Amino acid sequence: MSQIVAVIQARMTSTRLPGKVLMDIAGKPALELMLSRVSKAKTLDRIVIATTSNATDDPVADLCRRLGVGVFRGSEVDVLERYLGAALEARATTVVRLTADCPFADPAVIDGAVDFFRGGYWDYAGNANRRTFPDGLDVEVFSATALGRAAREARHPFAREHVTPYLRGIKTEMIGDGHFRRGDYMFVADFAHVRWTLDRPDDLERLRRLASLLPEGFGWLEALSVATKFPDLLGVTST
Repeated sequence: MSQIVAVIQARMTSTRLPGKVLMDIAGKPALELMLSRVSKAKTLDRIVIATTSNATDDPVADLCRRLGVGVFRGSEVDVLERYLGAALEARATTVVRLTADCPFADPAVIDGAVDFFRGGYWDYAGNANRRTFPDGLDVEVFSATALGRAAREARHPFAREHVTPYLRGIKTEMIGDGHFRRGDYMFVADFAHVRWTLDRPDDLERLRRLASLLPEGFGWLEALSVATKFPDLLGVTST
């Protein structure tokens, strides 16, 4: 039976902003805000947090238990193996990869990516290769079979740490290419310059301010409409 599982990778030991996944945004830890949004995606059967087995990530596991969300703990370095373990434990047939530095993740974008994946006979589909959505709305969808093959075949540390380079076919001269069937999920206009990811202290301030101007359950286009009135809230990046 088909089982679509969102696996969200999260850890406390970020280099640039340690503990960011539990920092407050809109009155909730960032990860809790993200979970409240992701849980509204209609295509998902289950959500699992993939964190590390390190004691430093006990607070992440504690939050998951409090919220009744499944948690899988594995290697800090080999995140590809951690993803595979989470997918196998959840009996996933399709994996939706999300990262905890995207607290503004949009359920409509997730559902759109999943529908695109299901309609195209892809091994991998997502909005990360040819970006049109704001940075911070990243969604990658791939079959559990493809994930298993990538975990067996990918050897380079970059591919193990970043999960999907082998699936995406990037940096092929360094890590190889599994020759998967790939599709790009794109928006009709290009907003790749907008930055709503949580990686640095200025990102945290921006997301807090933007969230304070938006209703609960806001959509990303609503956030975009508000942010255009206060251009610093777009967090524009060079492309």
